[in-house]
Amino acid sequence: MTKHKIRIGISHGDINGIGYEVIMKTLMDARILEMCTPVVYGSPKVAAYHRKALNINNFNFNNIQNAREADPRRANIINCIDDNIRVELGKLSGIAGEASFMALERAVSDLRKGEIDALVTAPINKDNIQSDKFHFPGHTEFLAEQFETNNYLMLMVSEMMKIGVVSTHVPLSKVPSLITKEAILNKLRIMATSLEEDFSIKKARIAVLGLNPHAGDGGLLGREEKDIIIPAIEQAKKEGILALGPYPSDGFFGSGDYVKFDAILAMYHDQGLTPFKLASFDKGVNYTAGLPFIRTSPAHGTAFDIAGEDKASPDSFRQALYLAIDVHKNRELHKEISKNPLKKFEINPNQVDETIDIEATDEPEI
Repeated sequence: MTKHKIRIGISHGDINGIGYEVIMKTLMDARILEMCTPVVYGSPKVAAYHRKALNINNFNFNNIQNAREADPRRANIINCIDDNIRVELGKLSGIAGEASFMALERAVSDLRKGEIDALVTAPINKDNIQSDKFHFPGHTEFLAEQFETNNYLMLMVSEMMKIGVVSTHVPLSKVPSLITKEAILNKLRIMATSLEEDFSIKKARIAVLGLNPHAGDGGLLGREEKDIIIPAIEQAKKEGILALGPYPSDGFFGSGDYVKFDAILAMYHDQGLTPFKLASFDKGVNYTAGLPFIRTSPAHGTAFDIAGEDKASPDSFRQALYLAIDVHKNRELHKEISKNPLKKFEINPNQVDETIDIEATDEPEI
């Protein structure tokens, strides 16, 4: 098991949004330092600006040069951007996009070197961060490329439900072409593995949603369920994954059937995230399953409309931090208990004592 307190890296997100507000409101709770050592990748100057705007007087960051210097008794911050940067609360600016990328880039570098144990990303603006170095629809796709993998799953997590999606940040018109048997199977495999290793849920029950209204209504409203989704579910079952469905999404959520499952696989972004955010917007977490490292993020965005007004709830960010800690511990535990598994002994039918002949249907005598 982990011998040191978990070191959590936090990228500051868009400096004109609510990132610093939810970060500071979370780290002001001294109990956080009992569970992890936070290392914020950002700017002490920007942090001071937000602290003044929010009238936060009882909190300060410990300025460090690198994650190895992190004080386990303090909330630490590493300067990743130019000190002359200008904060414009609530405004979309290219400078803010560049600042969010620079912090993310430094955090990923330290993550790769093992100087932090997990990464929590504050919200970015997906428009102003675009550049030659960042040409992705979001954090998830950028991180997947950085670690050269396509085996990832965007998994939204709350106490009420866990929802993954087959297709993520793509136009709705492109969704049908991305719903293939192989794609669904890949996401189901990642989900089943993550539920066991990251959430300690063995033999998880996974609900698979249909693509079309009424899950195709027997082919009347589309054949994707019959031709693609059902074959994928059947193959998953053969591999030992307890996948069930496909379920019509409206009735599935409307009836409350989602509480009967450990996780849900939706076919596209809004099909899964709309019910999730309706039920768990304030406390939901975006978790990227399948990556070789741990990354979480709050379920909300930059919220430019309330930036600097002391109105942002830190609950989702706090839950993202907690989840990163929990997943790290669960992974360590899984490694420990899987290190020396019991040997499997196979019975040679030629060596069985033929004098013992008990059929499976025999009942014990009373």
